[in-house]
Amino acid sequence: MQPAEHLYETTLPLATGAGTLPAVGFGTLIRDPVAARKAIRVALETGFRHLDCAELYRNEDVVGQAMREAFEAGTVKREDLFVTTKLWNNNHRPERVGPALEASLKRLQLDYVDGYLVHTPYAFQPGDEQYPTDENGQPAYDREVTLVETWRAMERLVDEGKCRFIGLSDIRLERLKEIVAVARIMPAVVQVECHPYLPEWELLEFCQAHGIVLLAFAPLGHGMEPRITDDPVIRAIAQRLDRTPAQVALAWAVQRGSALLTTSTNPDHIRENFAISPLPEDAMQEMRSDIETTFRLNAVVDTGVPGFVPKAG
Repeated sequence: MQPAEHLYETTLPLATGAGTLPAVGFGTLIRDPVAARKAIRVALETGFRHLDCAELYRNEDVVGQAMREAFEAGTVKREDLFVTTKLWNNNHRPERVGPALEASLKRLQLDYVDGYLVHTPYAFQPGDEQYPTDENGQPAYDREVTLVETWRAMERLVDEGKCRFIGLSDIRLERLKEIVAVARIMPAVVQVECHPYLPEWELLEFCQAHGIVLLAFAPLGHGMEPRITDDPVIRAIAQRLDRTPAQVALAWAVQRGSALLTTSTNPDHIRENFAISPLPEDAMQEMRSDIETTFRLNAVVDTGVPGFVPKAG
């Protein structure tokens, strides 16, 4: 990890020589298109240079327009921006992977994305329906394709220059090990729920040992109960250091060697979440030893159905 006085300057090296990833990223899961466009513009003006998108979010076109406006305004150049999007579960069959990325590129108004992730390791029945269900109303899984077959198709996208790196999301360590064992092109990024109540130390250590960036989503707990920003240990550190609890939790994430994604439509919160600086070592140790709550907020790693993403009506 390249050290930085301001943690928003931190970058993490990517596998296979794909450059470095800004550790502090902005997530684009904002359902309202007007709010999303405005938030992305504020994020880019604030200094965020890492945007995380997904086919599933159904707003890649909005992200594309916000980026286009920022490019035209001179806020940021395309080559200085890291854009990641994700392959959804209904497109896991190898013949669907390339067309899925092409469709995302068109919506994003880009010639390439920096990163392309398998959104979850669960394949759904192929088709236009994002959430196909069986006769019992349960997810209709596709048993005819393996994650390794999908990964091979992802590797070909790197060969073709459609993305600079590939990775995985919403995956447990055991499944990640299966891909690492056979990959021709190693996963550069693994994106998972990760925060002080779900630190994923074993996964982080495995990723670091294999040159993989662990990218934390919901680093502040997605505003859900139990609220991470209400944790007494975090609040005490924040008061002692004259910072917000959110800034403490986000600084902890970067200092331990992971990248993170924050999402907000509030300009003040966007700027606050970007302006994070290092914690003293005693605070880092308190975060590891004194926080007693352990909690997973999203069951997507067990079902392939992201609990944070509202289904389109």
